[in-house]
Amino acid sequence: METRSDSTPRWKVIGPGLVVAATGVGSADMVATLVAGSNYGYMLLWAVIVGVILKIILVEGAGRYTVATGRTIFEGWRSLGRWPVFYFAPYIVIWGLVYAASAMSSTAMPLAALFGDVPFLNQIWPWAILTGLFAFVLVWFNRYAVFEKITATLVGLMFITIVLLAIIAAPNLLDTLSGLVPLIPEGGMFTTLALAGGVGGTITLAAYGYWLREKGWDKPRFLKVMRIDNTMAYVVTGIFVIAMLIVGAEVVRAAGVALSSGDAGLLDLDNVLRERYGDFIGVWFLIGFWAAGLSSVLGVWHGVSLMFADFMGNVTGKGADHPDSRSGGKWFKVYLIWLTFPPMLLLLLEQPIFLVLLYGFLGALFMPFLAVTLLPLLNTDRVPREFRNKWYTNLALGFTALIFIVLGIYQGWNALAGPLGLPPIAL
Repeated sequence: METRSDSTPRWKVIGPGLVVAATGVGSADMVATLVAGSNYGYMLLWAVIVGVILKIILVEGAGRYTVATGRTIFEGWRSLGRWPVFYFAPYIVIWGLVYAASAMSSTAMPLAALFGDVPFLNQIWPWAILTGLFAFVLVWFNRYAVFEKITATLVGLMFITIVLLAIIAAPNLLDTLSGLVPLIPEGGMFTTLALAGGVGGTITLAAYGYWLREKGWDKPRFLKVMRIDNTMAYVVTGIFVIAMLIVGAEVVRAAGVALSSGDAGLLDLDNVLRERYGDFIGVWFLIGFWAAGLSSVLGVWHGVSLMFADFMGNVTGKGADHPDSRSGGKWFKVYLIWLTFPPMLLLLLEQPIFLVLLYGFLGALFMPFLAVTLLPLLNTDRVPREFRNKWYTNLALGFTALIFIVLGIYQGWNALAGPLGLPPIAL
């Protein structure tokens, strides 16, 4: 989508929706989907589709607020009172530090695996540092248009890799379609909720409105354009996640392999692919794995830096349109430095347990926070009447909020339960 000289919106495949969807799907989501496929086959296919619909609803709401008002989502949160500031301030600082270390490491893993027999190059930390520096330089010196094109290229690479793997796995069509019947496997409640609510869900969903501003689509006449962009992006994401589910069901399950937790599970899949299809497919998968990780790193380095710049611009009284509050401004660069260099110390020193626990707790609260705050933002005079929610939108957004609240309580409690000596919640 782009703008003609006569200011009439024209459709184009690549837009902010593809950026936000790609950023939200990282290696942890890939592993979660693989595990679901290997454990339950296609039984949870319906949950993946529900998850796509939930993300479309949630991101459309965040985008509609910006398109309807010309304001940022943080300006909207501030209109609800002072409490969002007290949550968002520690969240964005701690989340950025711990996430950045984790994201650089996970993106480095496939590169280290590619050079498994080469000393030094088969270690994760050098590639992790190079990943952070590459993202830093790219985002610091380039405009949104360049960032968008690079992200789209990475998305294309990871999408083609995983979809072709799913085709090679030759799934049985009838078995696949059986997963459209909404069933929850015994002991699989959390996995079901995680697929429906967790895959592709991070703070970058709220960054959508900021990327709309960077694109120049933050005016009411772009409402239809934004909705098409958002829907197309999450349809692509849905196809990607379904392909991962197929790989888990047809490749991992057939191999009888138990995947490791975390990003290492993707290296387990690499070993399975090499044994079953040869080294070429294994290397190809590692490149797709790397592309998925790097697209998330670039998206966070750019999108969350925009959110922090807006946050600081507002709390210091300069507003969202001040140069310090925009892309390339003072606060944008401050957060970009924060994302890149302090996390490198965590890579070398290992992540302090307190920060990891707080990151898990605060992170679990973000999606419920976004879902719940969109309800008053989109149902009151904070937006013009024609842009407010319809009854069915409220029903869908309320259901989305409920799922994220349940997931948030589960993840937040269990993040703190062990260290505090409390019993975990079992789903």
